[in-house]
Amino acid sequence: MILRAFDGDDTAIDQLDLLMLDIQGGVRHVSIPRRYVTDKLMAEGIGFDASNLGYAKTDDSDMVAIPDMRTGFVQERDGQTLLHVLCNVHRSDGGSFEQYPRRVTRRTVEHLRGEGLADDVMMLPELEFHIFDDVRYSSDPSHSCYHLQSREGLGSDFADRPRFGTQRGYHRIAPEDGYEDVRHQIVRALDIIGVPVKYHHHEVGASQHEIELDLMPLARAADAISLTKWIVRSIVAEHGLHVTFMPKPMYRAAGNGMHVHQYLERDGRSLFTGDALHGLTPVALAYTAGLLEHSLSGSLLAFTNPSTNSYRRLVPGFEAPIGATFAKASRDASVRIPGYLKPGERRIEYRTGDASANAHYALSAMTLAGVDGIQREADPVALGFADPHNGKVFPLSLDAVLDGLESDHSYLLPAFPPELLGRWISLKRAEAQTVYRAPTPQEYEFYFHV
Repeated sequence: MILRAFDGDDTAIDQLDLLMLDIQGGVRHVSIPRRYVTDKLMAEGIGFDASNLGYAKTDDSDMVAIPDMRTGFVQERDGQTLLHVLCNVHRSDGGSFEQYPRRVTRRTVEHLRGEGLADDVMMLPELEFHIFDDVRYSSDPSHSCYHLQSREGLGSDFADRPRFGTQRGYHRIAPEDGYEDVRHQIVRALDIIGVPVKYHHHEVGASQHEIELDLMPLARAADAISLTKWIVRSIVAEHGLHVTFMPKPMYRAAGNGMHVHQYLERDGRSLFTGDALHGLTPVALAYTAGLLEHSLSGSLLAFTNPSTNSYRRLVPGFEAPIGATFAKASRDASVRIPGYLKPGERRIEYRTGDASANAHYALSAMTLAGVDGIQREADPVALGFADPHNGKVFPLSLDAVLDGLESDHSYLLPAFPPELLGRWISLKRAEAQTVYRAPTPQEYEFYFHV
């Protein structure tokens, strides 16, 4: 993947590639040949059908994508020079489309500032994913299966060959780390397009990897996650490989989370560093309480863990926290205060979420949950969240967290329109019904001869 930063000179550009985000957080696009790129198009955008992106009904689906040139980067591909640009989306009458992911993040920051709480929230996402050499799956009325193959010892070809096992991959080095060169290429590409990477490494599972981004303001972090997933898929595909950010692609193996470190910032300084419990401030503790309260209702998980597969990962024993707890240096807690940070650098890490989320919705929902905790002066210790054995377990199915979202969503309304909440619930209910009604191969093992 040949990329370079956009320096503002568009004389050599063959195509303007407008990138939009669908309701699930995936990147879509429409390409404009150079001869049709005008000042008017750059200012007023181009129309498209939003119903195919999941936002609108076909009888009210005309939207306009307007390029945000601050996000541009250049790709050379097949003799063409493409200028990729993320877009904002407006209604056909010119008004902002309030359900659009980038609009939700902006409204979240506007709410944060309007309430006088902070200038922004700084986010550091950790993205986990699997790379496989071969993937096959099938689901029809008479057949259901998946098959994975990896040079790191997964699949039938490795049944009697040397391998390090499915749960012993953490920080492996080549040659055991069979995909290190691919990760290097991914990180180089991310650096070119302006996505800062703190580090990358092999994760616990065979074929499992992590790329940890650096701290960024909320809106930029959400954009960075969306672009990172696309860049990862593009480069992996160039190698003839397959990648998935599914929370739980393999049975009895480590799943993929999306841990998010975060703190509120004002005047370039953290509002979470103080002298209270674990070196936090009362503001940070109240923010933590808000995160855990709205996770306990299920409401926040409806956006941070929005797939049926999310709840295959949220099981005991695989560093996937399922209870309303916070602690310093503990990876069993849903909110961890990193123990290796210097006293003046305190932040919290929300460990429950995963990358099946729409990043813009998930990061915004986290922020709004924390803000709600601050505004109510919630105390996580008084609520029992400091006790690792408090028995307060999150809802652990997609249907259950959607029930939570239906009953607990007022804290989201400063940035999430009611129409979006309704559309999200309807979309995810349909997914849940499809998955939960289908028999699995494990059920055949248990019940075929009942």
